Amino acid sequence: MAIIHNFSKRFAAYTLLIITGLIGQVSLMALGLFLFHGSFDLVRLGLGETASLGLNTCLCLLFFIQHSIMVRKSYRQWLSRFVRKEFHSALYTIASGIVLLAIVLFWQKSAHTFAAADGMFYWLLRGCYFLSIAGFVWGNMALGSFDSFGLNPILSYLRGTQPEQLDFTVRGPYQWVRHPLYFFSLLMIWSCPDITMDRLLFNLLFTTWMMVGMLMEERYMIASFGEAYLNYRKKVPMLVPRYICPDRNKT
Repeated sequence: MAIIHNFSKRFAAYTLLIITGLIGQVSLMALGLFLFHGSFDLVRLGLGETASLGLNTCLCLLFFIQHSIMVRKSYRQWLSRFVRKEFHSALYTIASGIVLLAIVLFWQKSAHTFAAADGMFYWLLRGCYFLSIAGFVWGNMALGSFDSFGLNPILSYLRGTQPEQLDFTVRGPYQWVRHPLYFFSLLMIWSCPDITMDRLLFNLLFTTWMMVGMLMEERYMIASFGEAYLNYRKKVPMLVPRYICPDRNKT
């Protein structure tokens, strides 16, 4: 019985690992295509302009609420009564991926265009999009063992080891700004050359949410790394770089 029980636990962990990786990758790719192309108009509900913008707002708020609830310590303490803590980040990824896919699927396109770029400015914005993707990958690589989908705790559970603890280090784009992933995400969001009313709504809502997220992350980093992060914060700007070349002696 013990062997069967152990097998069932490992099977559940491997299943969760596969589902998390699949949903995480698919939702990330879908979001990237959505940011590049705009709404694909996959599900047309025949709503008026006001109702369409209202639905789009609700989809964004659903994503924000899901994030704000699932990152709370009180929620994770409650979840620990039913699910091992090693699986919490994976469930967060799955929930986030499902909501992101719902946004891409049910997003209603507006018939009104607020602004549209053409000529060289159009291609400049397209170039910014791909540069922001490269910058985002660079930022992730600079973190070393950064686990964007929450898979490492499951792998550690399967191996019978403790998850690796992240140290506070300053590498790559973190020498210029404290939140390069947010910086490149915002650049990606605003690099769309055609700003329809629905895209303007998306950009404004997600920009506001990211700004709040940065402030919350600042509090977390101070609580986690204390004086080291406070010194880093004094020398490196939050979002907009001050210099072309960072002063490595300062960081």
